[in-house]
Amino acid sequence: MSYDIDFFYTLKGIDTLMEGLLVTLQLSLTSIVIGVSLGFVVALMVMSPSKLLSWPATSFIEIFRCTPALIQIVWIFYCVPMLFNVFLDPIVMGVLALSLNLIAFNAEAYRAAIQAIPKAQLDASVALGLNKIQTNVYVVLPQAIRLALPVLVTNGISIFQQSALVAIVAIEDLMYMGKMLSTETYRPIETFTVVALIYFAIALPAMYISSQLEKRLKVA
Repeated sequence: MSYDIDFFYTLKGIDTLMEGLLVTLQLSLTSIVIGVSLGFVVALMVMSPSKLLSWPATSFIEIFRCTPALIQIVWIFYCVPMLFNVFLDPIVMGVLALSLNLIAFNAEAYRAAIQAIPKAQLDASVALGLNKIQTNVYVVLPQAIRLALPVLVTNGISIFQQSALVAIVAIEDLMYMGKMLSTETYRPIETFTVVALIYFAIALPAMYISSQLEKRLKVA
């Protein structure tokens, strides 16, 4: 059986793929913002001397780091509504699933960065009369972001790639629209090649930025 490569019909439906790309970017960027913000909070909870804070945070991290992202997405989409009678917009559910995964990985990146901050700086903040919250906001957070930035960028790229998994629950992202277009045009090779190139075109510059940030931080 021969198969003639022809991108005509795939490129003709590029608008369909762009619609899916917008959803993918919406899911990814929203999840990244939430993951970067709450990841720091969870890291502080893990490092808290209070077991009421550290144990739940540690359990949360281990659950989301040690289970496949696909299982997490399916569980949140199908089990949460059944167990808690909560029905949310599919995009919101997608953001929730991706954000929780990213928070867990970012929390570990922040934790390692916080541990790398010299203790003398924390002692200096106490000497200056800063309370715990002020120390975390003005001393710990800026340095933690700086030290963890390459890992945070890498995690952001990873969640952008993993966002393709939401296609399994019928969210009309880039992967889902690519699947629909391939079915309509009977051109799976061409369609998924274009889809892969779109992911590549966005992820490659981000990975380059991550490597440059890492090099600059090593020099500094």
